Amino acid sequence: MKILQIIEISKIIDLLSYTIPSIVTGLIAYYFFLNHTKTEEKKLKILALKENQKYSLPIKLQAYERMTLFLERINPSKLLIRITSVNNDKNSYTISLINTIEQEFEHNLAQQIYISKQCWDIILTSKNATIQLIKRASEDDTVKTAQELREVILQKMINTTPPSFTALVFIKEEVKSFI
Repeated sequence: MKILQIIEISKIIDLLSYTIPSIVTGLIAYYFFLNHTKTEEKKLKILALKENQKYSLPIKLQAYERMTLFLERINPSKLLIRITSVNNDKNSYTISLINTIEQEFEHNLAQQIYISKQCWDIILTSKNATIQLIKRASEDDTVKTAQELREVILQKMINTTPPSFTALVFIKEEVKSFI
């Protein structure tokens, strides 16, 4: 009986001596295959991201360019040169200036998809500050005509920087950060 038990134990040891290395080798192979698969997946994601950036960067730059153009166009000094008063009425000229700014802004609303939220907020603040500057100048009781309104606004621009200047600086810095 003891011989039979020794033979059984010997068979079990032989079986384990073949099985354990196979199991260990299988586990190591599985671990390396899993690691390799994760590495390849990361590489594919990076390649896809680079490919996406190759196509999205020009669109993003175009959005920043359009918003730069918008800010330049709403600069009061340039706006007053472009938009003239038809009948020299202060109130209708004020409305005309504000409507021009709003139309320019609405024309560029879709650009917010491609620029950062912080940049968009600064552009929006710049637009609103420009409108407020025009409204405050228009509310001045000493200003009677559109021509006087233009002069008052231009005088303010000589003494201060236009609201769009801050937004332009921000756009330039933001574009530098991803080019």
